[in-house]
Amino acid sequence: MESGFDHVIVGGGVGGCILANRLSEDPSNSVLLLEAGGRDNSPLIRAPGGLLPIMMSGRYAWPFLSAPQAHLDNRVLYLPRGKVLGGGSSINGMTYDRGMHSDYDRWAQAGNRGWSFADVLPYFRKLERFGPVDDAWHGQNGPIRVTRAGQDHPFARAFVAAGQEAGFPYCADFNGASREGFGPVDLTIGNGVRSSASSAYLRPALSRPNLRVVTNAPVRRILFDGTRATGVVWQANGIDRHAKAHREVILSAGAIKTPQLLMLSGIGPSAHLLDHGLFPLIDLPGVGRNLQDHLATHVKHRASQPLSLLRYLNPLRGAWAMGQYLLFKTGPLADPGMSSAAFVKSDPVLEEPDIKMLLVMALFAQNGRTMIPQHGFYAHINVARPEACGSVTLASADPETPPVIDQNYNGTERDRRVMREGIRMARRVFAQAAFDDLRAEELAPGPAVESDDELDHYIRTSAEADYHSVGTARMGIGPMAVVDDQLRVRGAQGLRVVDASIMPHLPGGNTAIPVAMIAEKAADMILGRSPLPPETPQGAR
Repeated sequence: MESGFDHVIVGGGVGGCILANRLSEDPSNSVLLLEAGGRDNSPLIRAPGGLLPIMMSGRYAWPFLSAPQAHLDNRVLYLPRGKVLGGGSSINGMTYDRGMHSDYDRWAQAGNRGWSFADVLPYFRKLERFGPVDDAWHGQNGPIRVTRAGQDHPFARAFVAAGQEAGFPYCADFNGASREGFGPVDLTIGNGVRSSASSAYLRPALSRPNLRVVTNAPVRRILFDGTRATGVVWQANGIDRHAKAHREVILSAGAIKTPQLLMLSGIGPSAHLLDHGLFPLIDLPGVGRNLQDHLATHVKHRASQPLSLLRYLNPLRGAWAMGQYLLFKTGPLADPGMSSAAFVKSDPVLEEPDIKMLLVMALFAQNGRTMIPQHGFYAHINVARPEACGSVTLASADPETPPVIDQNYNGTERDRRVMREGIRMARRVFAQAAFDDLRAEELAPGPAVESDDELDHYIRTSAEADYHSVGTARMGIGPMAVVDDQLRVRGAQGLRVVDASIMPHLPGGNTAIPVAMIAEKAADMILGRSPLPPETPQGAR
């Protein structure tokens, strides 16, 4: 057994990087962070415009695949998860998105004290350094740099204008008082550089003598004395090593790896563990259940002008863009190419938007892994809060065998109806006068695809995963809850989960920033601090 640490953190993604910083701020705490992937030292990670080659290569991701999806014609979908310091925040589209206020009120209503929107808003504010405005909704002193996307590109201006022409409101701040309408997105970018959990939190803490960070160190299982977690087994160059935790083991491995590690360590549905020859240490039937994710469909148009991101694949333009970025941190490489979005209601009687649309200013296939060689743009459409839930289960007791990941995408009639309505709304927007000088023919679904049955067929045969997996170690009360509202694993001692798997419900937006909030709040819990006082700015809804 190696010399021990007070806290052993499994996973150097968003949650792990933040915890490593906050827990090691006290020099009396010793902290070990174990990350299965490598360092985030690629210039492509730092440059926001490097997103495309990162996605295409898959170099910094676990290459997970879904189980055949029953409601998507049994297709197998690509499900990459971050495998690098910073996790998803080092390879994602850099959208700063908290979700809806009521997302967190639902968490609190499910029996989770201290998780309402008023309770978590102070932690959202704590983590951000927000450039555009100084108001009660945003923080100006946090580690993560946040800027508002410019609307200089003709496609972005047209999208926001067309939304208003179609009768939708303008929304100046999707992370403010109201979320409905068309407007600019906020981005985790500062001075032209990606602001990831690693660059914002971990890198400034690396010189601390009480923090040790080990990369290329996959964790095999959690060690126990009875039901108390005492450490982990991890690998270095294929050789098992042991790390002892004097106080706590903290799982921050994400919504796929965390339930897998729990089950491999004997925590999960007993019958399922016995099926794989594993001794059930703690029977927790909710481990791996409640998997939720966003599914994406698209409305794609060819552009009548050569204005899409495709133009930067030209060698001369590409060299110019690289020079501009290296010298001034400006230009195309300082921008991820997604600057405008919309949150709209499928039915006007709804209290909140249930559809998200993001404008993408190029034509891609395979969910961003391939650029189509013609100029165009499209709406990337989600059901904000899908009903369908799936599961993560073991395929084998071998830690190197990926688990079975079945999201049950598109699995309810309500999800299918809202997705169809999202396509129709995107078509309505693209048909407005603001796009008249930019719009050519619709490439997908295609003008002949109009009826419910035709749209359902298009969605079944083309929809793609949106990489927002949550929920597989659900926080709450009742027999299916895995952690309590202090994020402690039920039935165990010295073991917490701090990542997207604890979310009871999928937020109506992206997930990286909600995970950052969870980690900031969890740090106070672990250190025994009182939570930040609740905040309810005027106009909150």
